[in-house]
Amino acid sequence: MKIVIVEDEPLAAERLQMILLQIDSTVQVLAFLDSVEEAVKWFRLHPVPDLVMLDIELGDGNSFEIFQQVEVKCPVIFTTAYDQYALEAFRLNSIDYLLKPVTQDAMKRALDKFKSINISSVSSTLVERLLEGRSGSTEKAYKHRFLVKLGSRLFFLEQKDIAWFYADDKTVYLVSKEGIKYAVDFTLEKLEQVLDPQHFFRLNRKIIVSALSIKEIKTFINSRLKILLSAQKHNEEVVVSRERVQAFKEWAGG
Repeated sequence: MKIVIVEDEPLAAERLQMILLQIDSTVQVLAFLDSVEEAVKWFRLHPVPDLVMLDIELGDGNSFEIFQQVEVKCPVIFTTAYDQYALEAFRLNSIDYLLKPVTQDAMKRALDKFKSINISSVSSTLVERLLEGRSGSTEKAYKHRFLVKLGSRLFFLEQKDIAWFYADDKTVYLVSKEGIKYAVDFTLEKLEQVLDPQHFFRLNRKIIVSALSIKEIKTFINSRLKILLSAQKHNEEVVVSRERVQAFKEWAGG
């Protein structure tokens, strides 16, 4: 089975490949694509694969834009951290819609559908099921877990276990409440879009904090604020940039 993986988080793409190979050792991943632009170029230049694994939120846009620019003739399994795109996904040639973290059992069921069930009947049935389970809310969905890597291990950290994110040179790190840091495949600008603003705030150009990690707030020179952040085994003092002080006070006040 020849598969293309479209996913802008390298660790997530690696995990998908690992799960696919655990289910079927004959799977051949033809390409890892991390953007709408790259996917459009690939589908224009290459033969149609058997199946596409497609994340919805990509770094340069929504992956539904791919279908507006190029014809994708093969079936698709969507993988995403958000559920508000389900109906739009099933208007396309979709086999299944898997919410992250994707489990091996969920992937196996999706591949079984791909191998044995008519695409149109799968789509119709799943749309009905998703409609039954949806609350009807149009509120923006935020990312509540992050895939991180420690040595050869890949695992998820929940939002409640995150103390802060910070940028160092060109790398962004997640610091857990235990004080352990992990590199993540995000920019701070992208994190601002996917994190719940009720729980996270960008203090300056280098750091985004969780409200749970703030232990003390002190006045500082030039009308700025100094924040003491605390995680197990690790404390950090950070200055709120002057232009963000008022917004921080409003955020901190709820």
